[in-house]
Amino acid sequence: MSLSKRNEFKIEILEDGTIQIRRADIFLEDDVEIAKSYHRYSFNPGDNVSDQTTRIQNVCATVWTQDVIDAYIAAQAAQDPSVDPNP
Repeated sequence: MSLSKRNEFKIEILEDGTIQIRRADIFLEDDVEIAKSYHRYSFNPGDNVSDQTTRIQNVCATVWTQDVIDAYIAAQAAQDPSVDPNP
């Protein structure tokens, strides 16, 4: 009997540049799936993603142009005056 685990990722990009991740943890016994669990998390434009997979880092680097980051910060500042639009 051989037990193993693998991860699959679904990456979604929202209109404001937020990246949503759904990670599936898939547990296998002799290469047959026996269980699966899901975990969701997200990153806002400009967040540190250095501890994420290379694929997620590449998606963020591609999507998060300086214009996208600036627009996201400006939108947050418009909703919450305590947000500094010039960090």
